[in-house]
Amino acid sequence: MIVAKMELAPQGVYNRDLRNSLRILVTGGAGYIGAHTVRPLLARGHDVIVVDNLSKGYRHNVPVERLYEMDIADTAALASLMRRKQTDAVIHFAAFIAVGESMRVPERYFANNVCGSLSLLTAMVQADVKRMVFSSTAAVYGNPQTTPIPENAPIQAVNAYGESKVMVETLLRWFDAIHGVRSIALRYFNACGADPAGDLGEEHEPETHLIPLVLRALVSGQPVTVFGNDYDTPDGTCVRDYIHVNDLAQAHILALEHLMAGGASDQFNVGTGRGHSVLEVIRTVEEVTGRKVPYVIGARREGDPARLVAASRKLQTKLGWKPRMSDLRRIVEHAWQFAGKQQMA
Repeated sequence: MIVAKMELAPQGVYNRDLRNSLRILVTGGAGYIGAHTVRPLLARGHDVIVVDNLSKGYRHNVPVERLYEMDIADTAALASLMRRKQTDAVIHFAAFIAVGESMRVPERYFANNVCGSLSLLTAMVQADVKRMVFSSTAAVYGNPQTTPIPENAPIQAVNAYGESKVMVETLLRWFDAIHGVRSIALRYFNACGADPAGDLGEEHEPETHLIPLVLRALVSGQPVTVFGNDYDTPDGTCVRDYIHVNDLAQAHILALEHLMAGGASDQFNVGTGRGHSVLEVIRTVEEVTGRKVPYVIGARREGDPARLVAASRKLQTKLGWKPRMSDLRRIVEHAWQFAGKQQMA
């Protein structure tokens, strides 16, 4: 069941509301970040259409009347739906996201992430839909030369997942130049946390994200694996920029507002500008829960950069975004609350 209660940003924190209700198609909207974005869109009065094949998403994450179960590879069905619903814009989340898997079966990632996005863009052209917000990643930067990473840093992905997002950003550039499809790519890394209401959070299967894996280890007693402790970081473990999923959802809405107000295509990083190591996350979980986390040190995972921290000054300056909920302790508290409700369900 979808519970209406949610924590909204204070009035005036996140830019202006759009004046008129929009019809917005959200691909992957039954997944983790997608569902957290659908909620505030609906709260603002927009007509949201969720397209999801449910390979990674869940029916219970979105209102049933909003969900259209289809694959983004079905260009004709997408174009027909957008024409029928008179869609104004698209927010595109549908993608495979596991770095490790992408280095074992890259063909899955290029087929789904790149070819699926090409299908969606083609359908948008056919349906005359000219605005897209794209869920990209800081993984496009690979092993960055500077941290935090500015948007003009070299694009040099070091894993197939990141490369698939680079390729979609290239598609977006050409669809803008040739077809006039304006887009904003949001480059972020570790989305985490849960809705403060406790009924919406991470349910990946298999789970690959650090915080829910650490919480599972806490509950099950089975150690979580830390992939490498010999990186060039203060404690030897990978450093990432952890962004609360609700802050991330607001960035997508601001990007949509920018495009609908006539803004040009662009790319923005979404991050706090501060990194936390794997061991720091484990210590924070222990502080929040009052329990020891069992973990073991494993080998490095192929394709993992040592540090990824995305500077977000451009997003804050140009679109008025600020991370309001992304303190690591608060992130863990919300994730732990969701995990507790899942155990009782």
